[in-house]
Amino acid sequence: MIPYGRQSISQADIDAVVAVLGSDFLTQGPVVPQFEEAVAQRVRARHGIAANSATSALHLACAALGLGPGDWLWTSPITFLASANCARYCGASVDFVDIDPRSHNLSPAALEEKLQRAEREGRLPKLVMPVHLCGQPADLPAIHALSRRYGFHVVEDASHAIGATLGDGPIGDGRYSDATVFSFHPVKIITTAEGGLLSTQDDALAARLRLLRSHGMTREPAEMEGESEGGWYYEQVALGYNYRMTELQAALGLSQLQRIDAFLARRHELADRYDRLLAGLPVQTPWRDPGSRSALHLYVVRVRPGGRSRREVFDAMRASGIGVNVHYIPVHHQPYYQEQGVAYDPMPEAEAYYREAISLPMYAGLTHAQQDEVVAALARALG
Repeated sequence: MIPYGRQSISQADIDAVVAVLGSDFLTQGPVVPQFEEAVAQRVRARHGIAANSATSALHLACAALGLGPGDWLWTSPITFLASANCARYCGASVDFVDIDPRSHNLSPAALEEKLQRAEREGRLPKLVMPVHLCGQPADLPAIHALSRRYGFHVVEDASHAIGATLGDGPIGDGRYSDATVFSFHPVKIITTAEGGLLSTQDDALAARLRLLRSHGMTREPAEMEGESEGGWYYEQVALGYNYRMTELQAALGLSQLQRIDAFLARRHELADRYDRLLAGLPVQTPWRDPGSRSALHLYVVRVRPGGRSRREVFDAMRASGIGVNVHYIPVHHQPYYQEQGVAYDPMPEAEAYYREAISLPMYAGLTHAQQDEVVAALARALG
């Protein structure tokens, strides 16, 4: 089976992890801060705060920004569950904004229309979470402009987008948001096995994120409510979590980060080749914004109406040994969200996307021969 995505592990990666195993620290040592600083420098942010997963990082962002009961988070329906679940962990409600038919990201036009109605109804969101689907940057300038007008926070779910750029700056530099969250799951651009990281330019927010990441506990005298009783002393000043990244994960991430440009270049080369090979088939290939550079975590095609259904094409390709996938089932279709009592607006673009989308294999180690096999199987499946 040719998978839709997989990690690329080098001997240098293995050596980096083994070195940590022989060191004094497996957790809370020097490597996590080194990784945080390296990623922060890469994305031109003042702060990087590593976590044990991107899901944890999204939760931390919501909690640190004060999202809670009575508040609303709005996000894209075409995303992984964590983009919505992070709000529910805080007791907040979740609603969804339809997608743009070209980028498949949250639509600024749909967002503006929904905000106008929400303002009249007195239920504006406290936080909007655009998702950089497949690594293609969302229209952050438009979303940021709306945040200034309507007073909501912006947290970017950039789980797919480490290495992506928008205009003259990298995703994660905080020009248009309070914080950005990256994922380092094995199928992502670089991996820490499991892991995530928040970037932000806000000193106070970074301090709050670090506090909540580790039990709400501090040893800093300036943050304590009482006097220190000695070198052992600490205080819990907030209800926090154990969302720390290990030294092993950080060592792998630091090593992987050395190859991120090569990984991105290979993904673009493969995407360009897919575009050429698929030109004669009845599928819609991904749109890439000339004003940005996608990280190309996923290569999603849409099966055009009138021929075989997406299900028929999917099943045929799986039977041919091609591990295609679908990203994603609209979150509001899930039973849990159906039971929340929210009257979701019609989202015709998201529904159309879901009927047609198939993710083809895309990862740095994919060979041209394997890619040819994928395209041949797709041609057969389409009939």
